[in-house]
Amino acid sequence: MGRYVNPGNRNFSRAVNSGIYVDKTGMLGYLNRVIDTEQCMVCVSRPRRFGKTLAVDMAAAYYSRDCESDDLFRGRAIASEESYERFLNQCNVIKWDMAEAVLYYGGAQEALEGLQQDTVQELIAQFPEGLCESDAGNKLANALVKLYYAREETFLFLIDEWDVIYREGTDQEAQTEYTNLLRLLFKGSTSKQFVRLAYLTGILPIKRYNSESALNNFREYTMTSPKALAEYVGFTDAEVRALCEEWQMDYDTMRRMYDGYSFRRVRHVYCPNSVVNALLDGEYRTYWTQTSSYDAVRTYITMDYQGLKGDIAAMLAGGRCRVNTIGFENDMKKVRSRDDVLTVLIHLGYLAYDDVAGEAYVPNEEVRSVLERAVTDVSWEPVIQAIEASDHLLQALLRGDAGAVAAGVEEAHKNHASMWKYNDENTLACVIRLAFYNAVNDYEIFSEMPAGVGRADLVFLPIRTSGKPALVIELKCDRSAQSALDQIRSRSYPESLQRYAGRILLVGINYDKTDPDKKHTCLIEEWRK
Repeated sequence: MGRYVNPGNRNFSRAVNSGIYVDKTGMLGYLNRVIDTEQCMVCVSRPRRFGKTLAVDMAAAYYSRDCESDDLFRGRAIASEESYERFLNQCNVIKWDMAEAVLYYGGAQEALEGLQQDTVQELIAQFPEGLCESDAGNKLANALVKLYYAREETFLFLIDEWDVIYREGTDQEAQTEYTNLLRLLFKGSTSKQFVRLAYLTGILPIKRYNSESALNNFREYTMTSPKALAEYVGFTDAEVRALCEEWQMDYDTMRRMYDGYSFRRVRHVYCPNSVVNALLDGEYRTYWTQTSSYDAVRTYITMDYQGLKGDIAAMLAGGRCRVNTIGFENDMKKVRSRDDVLTVLIHLGYLAYDDVAGEAYVPNEEVRSVLERAVTDVSWEPVIQAIEASDHLLQALLRGDAGAVAAGVEEAHKNHASMWKYNDENTLACVIRLAFYNAVNDYEIFSEMPAGVGRADLVFLPIRTSGKPALVIELKCDRSAQSALDQIRSRSYPESLQRYAGRILLVGINYDKTDPDKKHTCLIEEWRK
């Protein structure tokens, strides 16, 4: 057993023995199926706080020789797989943490040299029949080739934070050297002899050069397309429900705070770190700390590529925006367009991505609060003013002051005309959601919600503890506030709110785009269901 070669199960054992552990060992079943196949090169990218390191520790504990891990895995999902015992502690493993290595060895180039030297020394110690001390000066790939021909020894590679040298470093020579090392280890006919599986995990997908991946033999599983590994991105809805029941925490609040990532195969995915901390603390807070990725967010949103500020403001207000994620080169230092910025924010976890609709959105209230802080830090005055005014506007609506609501929405509409097309009902919906921004503390907000005969423009459903009435808002342009109210009633929007019983405020808002003053009008009516 060594630091890098067959590192054992200590790290995973600590995780399993902690107060909260969610079984994600089913992922090992997928890895078992691709070992020794053409699909054995796997790269998984996730944001910080999504359990990347735990997954690597889990794989190391399961595969590594020279340890006994059956007690850790028996009774879990992987134990039901036919391949369970065939691979359990039966493989040679080389495990690296690149972020730790850069710190430990004192730099990127030093890490690349030190990792290879120390790994070769461990190989010499563990396989004296195949290597000797004179091999200590060899590069890792050369040592592995020699070991294979001497003893037919093969390896599984597990590399955590594999992209840190590209993502955070500025040493171009080290990046080139690292690319060459990865190619030697994982690309080509020679590496096929000694590599049974490579599992790389980091924040960014594999860097591309002129639209071509430097390691195009890897199958990638990303935040835009996690494919078969979608259920292992974070906690699923069923897992969070079970945790909330066990820890006697409110599921609805947990969902509103930390849910929101969604993929084709799994529609509700939660940030694991936030859920675990909320359970341990017994309270719902923002657990995303200010990291280098947060600094990058502030830098990117100041660029305002192609109306980026308007898109961020719309998503803060609960809207969505189209994004093309394909053109990004997976290099945070080569962000050159609106789509690049939004794609980076998706990979960092600050936005979620609907790969069916091709749309980005803010996933939950925790992330919304972080983005709000970023907007505040870069002084987006119109947005900040709208957020600050939103409490007053909501109070005016709740007390039935239609004139104050009309005036507040009109002011917000004028302030944001530069970010969006003014004469557009979708724009008005974004404006209203931003104008009522702080309503997210008391409401779940739905756009184009199926209701009665048709879809209601905006529906605000109160969270269980708020004590506030539901709101149904219909928007009109060049019509009248009365026609908006008539539509709410004639299409039975209030009666169709199946999850709600109690007071409902029906709100009709209209503005006249031909009026030089862009006059807004509002009518409010109370309904009880």
